[in-house]
Amino acid sequence: MKLHAKYRNKKQGHKTTNPIIFSVYIGYFAGILWGGVKLLEFAMKFTEVVPGFLLEPFFRHSFLIAWQGLALGYASFVGLSVLAAAIYGMFLRKLKGPWPGIGYGLAWWCVLYLLVGPLTEMVPAITQLDLNSFVTDLCLFMVWGLFIGFSIAMEFTEERIREPGGRAKTPALK
Repeated sequence: MKLHAKYRNKKQGHKTTNPIIFSVYIGYFAGILWGGVKLLEFAMKFTEVVPGFLLEPFFRHSFLIAWQGLALGYASFVGLSVLAAAIYGMFLRKLKGPWPGIGYGLAWWCVLYLLVGPLTEMVPAITQLDLNSFVTDLCLFMVWGLFIGFSIAMEFTEERIREPGGRAKTPALK
């Protein structure tokens, strides 16, 4: 029955969105937007964690704070965003609302700042991180996850119905 409904929708001209391609697209723009915010928060000294923290095991810290390292760090954040969005699109795209995305960003922060980061020396241990860096990067990852999760959820769930002008399935008024 479900297979027939999908076939009928395609026959009627409805296009289905490829989850991976759409997720990569969302991830790219999430990386551009929130990677820029990461650069800005580092430039304004809200955090000690360099934008290229993902590359810290592979490059010297002195390189990562130079303009070339900042640009490479920005690109690495875009790459992380594409990967994270693709994973979200594959496994979590049917979750509704903003909270799964916020939790997803929080999970990425925990993996990078509590598990992998201190082991690979990408980021200092949580006990050595100052409060401003802790709060700033935690909030950044939460809104980054919100952007990724809710953008994908809007495409693959019925969240659009709740938006003004959304495609609601309401009976016609007589």
